[in-house]
Amino acid sequence: MKISYAWKICILLFFSTTINYLDRHVLSILAPEMQKVYNWSEIDYSYIVMAFQISYGAGVVLTGKLLDKFGTKWIFAIGVALWSAAGMAHAFAKGAIGFGVARFGLGLGESVNFPASVKTVAELFPPSQKAFATGFFNAGSNIGAIVAPLLIPFIAYKFGWQWAFILTGALGFIWLFFWLITYKTPVKAIQTELKVLSTKSWKQVVLRKEVLTICLVRFISDPTWWFLLYWLPKFLNETKAVSTGSLGWPLVTVYVLADIGSLAGGYYSSHLIKKGKGIYAARKQALLLCAIIALVLCGVGFTDNLWNAVILIGLGAAAHCGWTANIFATITDIFPSEEVGTVMGVATLSAVSGGIVLSLLTGRILTLTGGYGGIFIMVGCTYLIGYLLLTRLIPEIKKHKNS
Repeated sequence: MKISYAWKICILLFFSTTINYLDRHVLSILAPEMQKVYNWSEIDYSYIVMAFQISYGAGVVLTGKLLDKFGTKWIFAIGVALWSAAGMAHAFAKGAIGFGVARFGLGLGESVNFPASVKTVAELFPPSQKAFATGFFNAGSNIGAIVAPLLIPFIAYKFGWQWAFILTGALGFIWLFFWLITYKTPVKAIQTELKVLSTKSWKQVVLRKEVLTICLVRFISDPTWWFLLYWLPKFLNETKAVSTGSLGWPLVTVYVLADIGSLAGGYYSSHLIKKGKGIYAARKQALLLCAIIALVLCGVGFTDNLWNAVILIGLGAAAHCGWTANIFATITDIFPSEEVGTVMGVATLSAVSGGIVLSLLTGRILTLTGGYGGIFIMVGCTYLIGYLLLTRLIPEIKKHKNS
């Protein structure tokens, strides 16, 4: 079967997202052991996490605008090279400050991935395929999360923790070769770039009700993923006595379910559109379903059984990924492709800002109470709140020329 150009590029986006999340997960997988080696407190660790989030948040605004101005090929390539080098630099870090600097560089480089990927989908796919294509490349985040607990402990114990950072960081440079020889700038993007950029400033794109609403919704809902990314291994270690070497199957289970949610959530709204349902109505129906499923996270703190907790967290992660696929697709529905990078940038900044707030709260809540129950209740409710805000503030959308 011949694979179309659009799907070849989407496959590359899948692998970039896989590597992106693999590189992010190295530290979180090794955190319980490295916390002992370097004597980090919970607050020290939250600051290291925050260094990534601050640079990631600043980076997405910059890369989003650069993507819209200069196109995807080279801006994406520079970002991947930067994050790969920064990932490898962790191997030479000493103490919390050194890791914080390395995380800052990693976040700055990794900030390009999702604005570039969503913009590429907007340029290459019709509305009926956008959510599924988005869900497909976004599934790479969970593959990265699945590979990490299986691969990282093995490398760390066999060769030393430094090599876990070096080898995973090197993967980005391999991906970069295939990206540069495969990607061709879409003709439509070339034709519209000068016209749009000469008539709309950054403020004109960003300061609209639809953009600000998307930012608010992502500020509320995205922090759940950041919480799972950085605190799930510690949660399992501290509350369920799961050692670093035994994290594999629990984390694999969570992220396999998350992958299913990413594909199913994207497929569901795409299927509804193909059956004749309105584009926005289909997105809203999928988002509501995901918001309802995410409520299972509220029950994590009420179970002492490891696998009950893992299944509940996995279902919540699946709901999040299905939600994300449809939020990203909604952005491409509302805005023309030549504005998607900028909108994704500011929306992701908002999402990261919410993640920073939750990280700081998590560090302090754990220091004060030692319990995760209240945090899971809080994150489990955020999607329903986000759905209500989205549907009230953007009751309908207008078609743009690229739809």
